[in-house]
Parts: sequence; structure tokens; C-alpha cells
Amino acid sequence: MSKHTLSVLVENRPGILARVAGLFARRGFNIHSLAVGPTEVAAVSRMTVVVDVDELPLEQVTKQLNKLISVIKIVELEPTSSVQRELMLVKVKADLQTRTHVLETVELFRAKVIDVAPDAVTIEATGNSEKLEALLKVLEPFGIRELVQSGMVAVGRGSRSITDRALRSA
Repeated sequence: MSKHTLSVLVENRPGILARVAGLFARRGFNIHSLAVGPTEVAAVSRMTVVVDVDELPLEQVTKQLNKLISVIKIVELEPTSSVQRELMLVKVKADLQTRTHVLETVELFRAKVIDVAPDAVTIEATGNSEKLEALLKVLEPFGIRELVQSGMVAVGRGSRSITDRALRSA
């Protein structure tokens, strides 16, 4: 099995998220990451779904997704032809003795400190999964108090837009 990133344009209606996720669940596929949000068109939302699955079953699910009335367009985004990012917020122990080292690590990874307490700092980092995993590995010795990570969001490289193409053909 391999990871595939799907960008799914859907009508912005209640229940569509459950229907799409349910389709993957019925097939026994584990969704690795799921992010949903508005697009530049108010009536359209974009779902970015990262799933571990082989090619043939993925093709079958894609065909079933296309049958859903609220699904407008599905595009598989290859890592080389798209920009893919995640957001992570991590609260790390940082007393007077370790704070300088934590701040140096934040700077090294081009992350930002967004909150400071006497014994901890909260860090915001964006990037691909590998970058965020590497940051966590370096921060672990200081003590991670809390962690939250978004799902993957992705968009194709270049000036072309799947929203434009999808709405023109609809």
C-alpha cells in the first residue's frame, strides 16, 4: 500500500463529509489525514484526503465518489506536482535553563513561538510530514506537554486551478 493525496471539490452542504468518509470506511480504508475547508467559491469546499491504499482499490473508490451528487471533481495530487503542508502546534517544557535551546530549535526549523509561559513555550510549525516529525524528534528531550496537528492541505503547483476547470465543465 502507498499513500495517495486526493483533492475533492464538493458542494458546501451538510452531511457531505460523513458521506465521503463513510465511503472510505465501508471499503476498509484508513484515512491517514482529512482536512476540509472553503474555497474561493462560496458554494464549494475542498476536502484533502490522504489515504493508504493500492492503485486499483483507489480507482474504485474514486469512481464511487464521482457518483455522489455533491462531488464536483476529484484529483490525485502527486507530491512532485503539488504543494503539501500540515500545521502543528506543540507545547514544550522550557524553563530558564532550556529555553535558549528550545528557541534555537524553533529558529532552525523556521517555526514560530506563539505563546510563552514561565515553564513552557507553544510553537507553531508548518511543513511536510517529514519536517514536522524531525522537529518533534528534536523537541522530545525537552518534554512535549501537548501536541495538535492538522491534516494535510495541498494544492497543485502552477497557475492552473482545479476549481476553475471543475466549475467550467459543470
